Amino acid sequence: MLGLPDAVTACLFDMDGVITQTAKVHDAAWKEMFDAFLREWSSAHDQPFVPFDPVHDYDEYVDGKPRLEGTSSFLKSRGIELPVGQESDPPGTHTLWGLGNKKNALVLKVIERDGVQPYEGSVRYVNAVRAAGLRTAIVSSSANTEAVLKAAGVASLFEVRVDHQVAEAAKLRGKPEPDTFLEAARLLGVPAANAVVFEDAQAGVAAGRAGNFGFVVGVDRVGQADQLRAHGADVVVKDLAELL
Repeated sequence: MLGLPDAVTACLFDMDGVITQTAKVHDAAWKEMFDAFLREWSSAHDQPFVPFDPVHDYDEYVDGKPRLEGTSSFLKSRGIELPVGQESDPPGTHTLWGLGNKKNALVLKVIERDGVQPYEGSVRYVNAVRAAGLRTAIVSSSANTEAVLKAAGVASLFEVRVDHQVAEAAKLRGKPEPDTFLEAARLLGVPAANAVVFEDAQAGVAAGRAGNFGFVVGVDRVGQADQLRAHGADVVVKDLAELL
């Protein structure tokens, strides 16, 4: 009925792009922030300006990763290394924290202005999962996970939340490492072999495979089904309702 192996007793869901329609907000915010930085950098270093690619660069270097890691990963792909800086760095400062803070400010501005919509098929699926007696957790690298879930009206669907703040406190490595998903399974009291990971990011799918979870579902919202399979998805769907 749920499209999952019989042994599965818990479902671990990524948030952005799986439960909520916020991946495109993050994508746009990353592009606006990086393009502004790259214009300044290329001008100062007498180099041609090459804009951030919202498909390739986002999927390859940023999607699913903690903010600082995503920032650093993309900049390294361009041969740029910046100091980490401080969490208090003003948005736009040429540090990893400064650029990350600008990106976060852009995301919060859009969320406040436009609100957050969940994917209807995902809500139907999570409700079916709960009705079947399976445990549920949300696993996200976002620092705004709680606010986004509340804004979308879906916070009550998940028993456990492992987000940026939880990962920082417990010193958990971000995706593509499996730490955050393993922590969610631990909090639910379920072995990884009996849990399924739902992810739309290549890094997230890789984390599910690295953690030896019982099943990994790739959610293809942007036409990257082949890449999700290559990173370890057992099955790829365009919408979770397809599994019902």
